[in-house]
Amino acid sequence: MLVWDDRTSVGLLKKDGLVATHDEETEYYFQGTDVHCNLCPRNPDDGGSIIQDVQISTMFTHHQKIVVIRHPIPFTFRTLDTAHHDDFHQPNFTGAAITKGGPREPWHDIHSCLEGPIAWDVLFNFEQRWKKQGGEDILLNLRELEVIMPPSPVMFPDDHETWNVQLFRSIDGGAAFGFPETPEEAARACLVSGKDNIIDRSIQDACINAIRRAKNFIYIENQYFLGGCFGWHCNDIKVEDIGALHLIPKELSLKIVSKIEAGERFIVYIVVPMWPEGIPESASVQAILDWQRRTMEMMHKVIIRALQAKGIEEDLRNYLTFFCGNQEAKKSGEYEPSEKPEPDSDYLKAQEAWRFMIYVHAKMMIVDDEYIIIGSANINQRSMDGSRDSEIAMGAYQPYRLATRQPARGQIHGFRMALWYEHLGMLDNTFLHPESEECVTKVNHIANKYWYLYASENLERDLPGHLLCYPVGIASEGDVTELPGKEFFPDTKARILGVKYDYIPPILTT
Repeated sequence: MLVWDDRTSVGLLKKDGLVATHDEETEYYFQGTDVHCNLCPRNPDDGGSIIQDVQISTMFTHHQKIVVIRHPIPFTFRTLDTAHHDDFHQPNFTGAAITKGGPREPWHDIHSCLEGPIAWDVLFNFEQRWKKQGGEDILLNLRELEVIMPPSPVMFPDDHETWNVQLFRSIDGGAAFGFPETPEEAARACLVSGKDNIIDRSIQDACINAIRRAKNFIYIENQYFLGGCFGWHCNDIKVEDIGALHLIPKELSLKIVSKIEAGERFIVYIVVPMWPEGIPESASVQAILDWQRRTMEMMHKVIIRALQAKGIEEDLRNYLTFFCGNQEAKKSGEYEPSEKPEPDSDYLKAQEAWRFMIYVHAKMMIVDDEYIIIGSANINQRSMDGSRDSEIAMGAYQPYRLATRQPARGQIHGFRMALWYEHLGMLDNTFLHPESEECVTKVNHIANKYWYLYASENLERDLPGHLLCYPVGIASEGDVTELPGKEFFPDTKARILGVKYDYIPPILTT
């Protein structure tokens, strides 16, 4: 096992660490067993300064989530839970505890399971990381066993349900063994090289390639959405100070612009949490919401200019639309807590209103119902940089289910339709064509309706679905504004548009 070593978890002083990963407890649990549990810090590569090395080792993480099993269940991505551990989790309220009652933070996540030759690539990623930071050389050399145990396909190539899968990473030479030694070798391997640093940022490259190849629509679910700070229209920041330079938001907006100029329908749907996990009024959460607002504005302004240039007067949300999720109302027979939260607290207000957001923790992109990316990477600089948090993802498609002469109708299409049924609480034939004006109009209408029901003073019944429009307005030139009378998220004192805090280093929140 390789478990990220949180440098802030210091023995008896703060064994949980600032982000409560319980890494020290995990290591202690496996002591004296046959499980080799290695706490693995995010070490820097050789090319940084002393200050950069300190930043990397204290501010960034190993964020990959993989489990490799020889047989019969191969690989999964994302976090793992069991039915036997204490699963009450509510970090958005101070002092939250099961004795004081819910809401337990509702969680929406997406996993993937990989079988066949691609599973060896996931294993190779683990081997590279163990050889770099695992310490004792105890790995079996499975590569030498390929003659008697070669990678075998799960399906025959001519099976119409077969898949093509590729593995992507965000990682550098400080975290993985066997990277090229020279910039020339790195370039041949499609890696990025800097000052004595070789970087694999293939997750960002894969996302950009998928966006550029998209024909009709893109559907995204992600825990964060910020980036492209070079395009933010603001006088109160310097791009070089922010550093959120990855290209995904900009590429999405340019794809929409190219389709507007070509006179073709195209829509991007994006689902995020109402706010990043944590106390919503806290400086770190508010800073991230501020970066998110600036990212939205950058995209809006580019799209609006393209619409104006073509003389099109149309709702911007017919091209780019953001959503979040809500938890359902109280059910009969639910647990009654023995204690009460503090008076006038967000915690008590959420209980009394019986509403809370669904925390979107997924990291997924679907393109035209024919291509999907799933992994551990958020849409922020930490995940997309390659030399910050380590990440892993897979991109997959079914070669016999592509959108060539007719829309793709393979398993990716079925998965998206299942997600939309879960989120919207209904099926509709318009959902078969997400790029159509009828579909986006319907989805936006439903999400608007659900938001105003959710945000009303008296939420008396279960909503039909979970998908809410993200609660911001869009001005004529693309600026993100507050909705009338909705400066704060319901039941909180947290500003929806966020606040810039100069004393928090942007490298932490981007």
